[in-house]
Amino acid sequence: MSDYLLVEKKGNTAVVTFNNPPAHTWTAQSLAELRDLVLALNDDKEIYALVLTGGGEKFFSAGADLNVFASGDKAIARDMSDIFGQAFETLSQFRGVSIAAINGYAMGGGLEVALACDIRIAEQHAVMALPEATVGLLPCAGGTQNLAILVGEGWTKRMILCGERLDATKAQTIGLVEDVVASGEGLTSAIELAKKVAKQSPVAVAACKQLVQKNRHMPISEALPQERKAFVDLFDSEDQKEGVQAFLEKRKPVWQNK
Repeated sequence: MSDYLLVEKKGNTAVVTFNNPPAHTWTAQSLAELRDLVLALNDDKEIYALVLTGGGEKFFSAGADLNVFASGDKAIARDMSDIFGQAFETLSQFRGVSIAAINGYAMGGGLEVALACDIRIAEQHAVMALPEATVGLLPCAGGTQNLAILVGEGWTKRMILCGERLDATKAQTIGLVEDVVASGEGLTSAIELAKKVAKQSPVAVAACKQLVQKNRHMPISEALPQERKAFVDLFDSEDQKEGVQAFLEKRKPVWQNK
């Protein structure tokens, strides 16, 4: 818990609410706190999923506060880009499932934090953009790479090079978000989805997530052997034994997360 990030645990899900009104802009402190929070949740074996949302009804997050860069100081730019990278790359590597409940404007670094999540749910009034080039900057927290992975090069260029803003319907059409829900229903939908994660083996989920994300940095010819090895390695886990026995005994598994 901090002034910038409000954390509530609901069963096996950690719900994090951005709390820097009015627009929930990022600061060096809040980014460091997000990084440290995710690292702590990685060590919390009771947490299987992480849900991120913005406080209030208008903003998910408006990204960086441009006042920070008004001086044109390159040292400040370097420090901020570094902490942005640390925070969002740590989020991307969270061992469980991360879900962004986009409940309003998600601009710049506000969209990039959603891009670092595994799944995105947008409320119908949400607006998403990477407008950095309109002020002579560029997305430095994974935006140019993570957006392209989700929507392809064409739409990535339209959003970044042309400064296009997308509503929730268009975002779902191009694959930027996986679901669109009514205004005010984003967090509830995200938590319900997170509950499904708890039905899965945490050990298996972590292994699957790592494999899915390998296509970001290695060819499939290298990833496929690692997939087979990871399958065999699961037989060292207690969850594998429990999962198979529970299925055969027609009962719900009790995951040991190891």
